[in-house]
Amino acid sequence: MPDLDTREWLLTNGLGSFASGTVSDVRTRTYHGWLFAATNPPSGRTLLFSHLEASLEILGRVVALGTNVWGNGQIERTGYEQLRRFDINSVPKWTWGQDNWQLTRQLVMPYGLVGAGGWGLGGGGAGEQGSRGAGEQGSRGEVAESFSPPPLCPSAPLPLIPNAQFCHRILIQYRYEGTETAILRLRLLIAERDFHHQQTAQELQFSQLLGEQQVCLQAINSGRFGIPWHLRWTQGNYQPDAVWYWDYRLSEETKRGLGDKEDLHSPGYLIVTLQPGDTVTLEARVGFPDSVPSVLTIKTFAEAVEAEQERLSQIFGWREGGRGAGEQGSRGAGERENNYEYPMPHTPCPIPNAQFPIWQQLLKASDQFIVYRASIAGPTVIAGYHWFNDWGRDTLIALPGLALVPQRFDLAKGVLRTFGHYCRHGLIANAFPDLNGEPIYNSIDAALWWIETLGLYLEASQDWDFLAEQFPVVQQIYKAFVGGTHFNIQVDATDGLVSWDARGVALTWMDVVIGAHPVTPRYGKPVEINALWYSALCWLSQWAERLSQMEYGSPLRLTKQAQRYANQAQHVKTSLQKFWNPQLGYLYDTIEPDDRRNFQIRPNAVLALSLHHCGFPEQQGCQILDLATTSLLTPYGLRSLDPGDPEYKGKYEGNQQQRDRAYHQGTVWTWLIGPYIRAWQRFYPQQSLPFDWQPLLDHFFFDACLGSISEIFDGDSPHTPRGAIAQAWSVAEVIRHIK
Repeated sequence: MPDLDTREWLLTNGLGSFASGTVSDVRTRTYHGWLFAATNPPSGRTLLFSHLEASLEILGRVVALGTNVWGNGQIERTGYEQLRRFDINSVPKWTWGQDNWQLTRQLVMPYGLVGAGGWGLGGGGAGEQGSRGAGEQGSRGEVAESFSPPPLCPSAPLPLIPNAQFCHRILIQYRYEGTETAILRLRLLIAERDFHHQQTAQELQFSQLLGEQQVCLQAINSGRFGIPWHLRWTQGNYQPDAVWYWDYRLSEETKRGLGDKEDLHSPGYLIVTLQPGDTVTLEARVGFPDSVPSVLTIKTFAEAVEAEQERLSQIFGWREGGRGAGEQGSRGAGERENNYEYPMPHTPCPIPNAQFPIWQQLLKASDQFIVYRASIAGPTVIAGYHWFNDWGRDTLIALPGLALVPQRFDLAKGVLRTFGHYCRHGLIANAFPDLNGEPIYNSIDAALWWIETLGLYLEASQDWDFLAEQFPVVQQIYKAFVGGTHFNIQVDATDGLVSWDARGVALTWMDVVIGAHPVTPRYGKPVEINALWYSALCWLSQWAERLSQMEYGSPLRLTKQAQRYANQAQHVKTSLQKFWNPQLGYLYDTIEPDDRRNFQIRPNAVLALSLHHCGFPEQQGCQILDLATTSLLTPYGLRSLDPGDPEYKGKYEGNQQQRDRAYHQGTVWTWLIGPYIRAWQRFYPQQSLPFDWQPLLDHFFFDACLGSISEIFDGDSPHTPRGAIAQAWSVAEVIRHIK
């Protein structure tokens, strides 16, 4: 498809619902559509509304504006040939046209949660009144709304958001300019399917009930009724005309070796007669129509855009007026704009440079990952779009950039409290399943990242009462690691280092498992786990001392605990030298259960240097960074393995198993640029960073998902973006360090 611009756009609503597609308006993924509704926020994501197939009739001539790729590879219709411009300022906007006419289309997905201000999630809802595979959905689970969490630890109970209301909707607006009257024909293409899978006709049927300027739609599958939703419009005549469109080709899924064919149903079409300057607005909303619905007008769309900008302004403190949140000005489809404007701020901001457009765009992107989870009645972080859910490790690593830098302290506190509440046997939940059941505790490092992130939150907020509230969780984690817990996780009594040994699982962030075989098992003592353990012990010593001064519990007992933690930290610091490889000038990646050393050059050594408390001396830190700079550093992050390693895989492509094998064997991870920068600033404080932000910023503005950052890139040049098109910790680490 050489003529099609397949860069992507993304809209979200704070509940897990999203809309996504491409610049050229062709659907290339299973995850492209205008309304994926998270029916059990942020889970249960279901495609209901794929898109509107548009055509425009002027003086008897019909111009097709849609673009479709069919199973045989044929492109028809070819509406992209009439596409003159694509803007992604505050909302995505397409402009089609010829000499005597122009038609624009805009989309906005209003914020869907009402009453979340106390969590730092945002205001009242944009005008409402009411096993991890390589970039796949894998086993990232979710929990049904009926899940009732047991009191797993003595931390404070989770408060509920009173009268929380969910609303999943998208607004579409067309505007016509021309010299003649035109007839706009909009054919509905709809579905009812899980967002990971394609739809086929088979026994699926759709009912429709036509009302005044609206139609209510509901799927029927083997006698079971699906999710009701409705579409309404400001003007036009709807004509029922049920028909199936078979065999859409989804080219990105073909590349990934997954199902790549889709059937979509059309229940009918809307005909709108447009005079020059006319506008038609449509709204698709989950649920049956209200008995007394709010009035839909041509102003509704602008009001929704304004409400979203106001919500973001309130969260991030940037001024009102002027350009929208992070607008870079308009640009045509395929155009690139490299001249950024940096207007001086006029009002105080929560963070430095918050008024600058580049900052506003980054902060706007960060907010797309913050969602409300109904099953835990609190905030969480979507790891990435389109296919990931919320994950403990990802959330905790991303939280400093997403919440601490922009001073969203209520958000950070809510997430930390939620994950602390679900601490069990000293482990922090790594995932909350879709169906009724327990959280998933398949991570050795989530608990340690929770302590590290809690420490960063406390330093930033000075919220020492929260330390007192969460200290029992901290102690539970400590006791479990020292005494032993699941997966044979336990501190070695000899050297004080943390070890684990459980076959068929992968407990570190390099967590791909194919069948029952981890690709990078890392049994034993992983280097970054023990660096996290050292930092955790340092935090514990500091906290016990502070609590003793706050007269929390017994001051004498806490002072003794503080000394014991400090002594353990010193013991661990000494033992960390077991990881030093003097021949290589780098750290062993793991010390295996039989005491063998893994000497592969991986970024985990850089992670070990980047934590708040670092247990390695300056000379070693400098040598590690020198080798990481020459072997792992790219313009988009760090490789997961040295290209000179026999196991290195330079391209992340092929079917799922092939991609899984490449995921941590050379693939570049953007989030690792954050640890690299923190380590560099610690060991080379007087030297400039050997990293140019411009390629990554160009990617953010102009490539892959416009206005976000991809999960991963190929290890080999030209470092093609891969995986999820928008990844939370990728965006978060850029926010944390870009100046």
